[in-house]
Amino acid sequence: MKKCHIAYLACTAAVLGAGLGAAPPVAAHSTHLVRPGESIQKAVNAARPGDTVLVAPGIYYGSVKVTTRGLTLRGSGPYTVIKPGPKKAGDSCSEGGYGICVIGKKTRDITGVTVTDMTVTGFARAGVFGMGTDGMTVRHVNAVDNKVWGIAQERSVRGVFRNNYAHGNGDAGLFLANTVKEEAGAQDTKGTLIAGNRLEGNRIGVTVRRLRNLTVRDNYLARNCAGVFVVGDENKPKAGALTVRDNRLDRNNKYCPKTDRLPAIQGSGIVLTGTEDTLVTRNLVTNNAGKSPMSGGIVLFKSMVHTTSERNRISGNVLQSNGPADLVNTETAKSRNTFTRNTCRTSRPAGMC
Repeated sequence: MKKCHIAYLACTAAVLGAGLGAAPPVAAHSTHLVRPGESIQKAVNAARPGDTVLVAPGIYYGSVKVTTRGLTLRGSGPYTVIKPGPKKAGDSCSEGGYGICVIGKKTRDITGVTVTDMTVTGFARAGVFGMGTDGMTVRHVNAVDNKVWGIAQERSVRGVFRNNYAHGNGDAGLFLANTVKEEAGAQDTKGTLIAGNRLEGNRIGVTVRRLRNLTVRDNYLARNCAGVFVVGDENKPKAGALTVRDNRLDRNNKYCPKTDRLPAIQGSGIVLTGTEDTLVTRNLVTNNAGKSPMSGGIVLFKSMVHTTSERNRISGNVLQSNGPADLVNTETAKSRNTFTRNTCRTSRPAGMC
């Protein structure tokens, strides 16, 4: 492996006048270049906090595990491709079926890691996966044809997911959750952002599960079984206190059969189930139609454990040609959900347009 060192800060202040000492030296950050046939993992292991691992165009086989804070793992665009390789005994990333793993410790989150400008495809679990992260950024990543999730994050805060493309993944293109291995109340993500992504042909475009305090905005979601799925349950605190805005959702009419947790899904634009205090606004929702219990443009659906959706605000959206209706509310009036200033033609029950 060849390595080139680039000093971002190379100068120290001159001493001016008596009694002034020299400014303390600032550690330089390095760029580690990886070419086809070389090991990305070896470069990651050699990197220090703040360094960049730059991966040249080519196909690279095997999982990559990042545990160094402030590291940037940067490809050279979509032609930098990471695919599954031989599993390594004792490596939780490769044995778990993940492409790129960003993993913190149980007692301390890993901070400031960026994954950008590459394609991750064909992994048994997820293309990119973060756990115990603070401020993880994933951008300009193509997550294609992974068996479960394209890009996923659990037990993390302040994440940024921008301008990614997720297509053909077995479950969600983007999946964010508190945890999938235990029952727990919704986690405050401290402002996680999902923005500007293109999510097509997955089971679900974006799943937000048992989380609070985040924004899903300016995404394009098409040809999934469901576009945006915000999921809560009976645990406290409840999922919600988040915003879904300025997204375009069109023809999310792929059919996905029922699972142990959910009925069959088809023709769902935005679904809120078991959530509270969520704002859904200024979305363009068109041509989402199906015969699932959750079909429709924007749907409020009582959770599978019969937890109600409460105090959600559906306002200022434009909806057209969704079926069985543009707006669907299966909750009771006592739930105090509101539908105001939406442009639509049909609703269930009638009178919400």
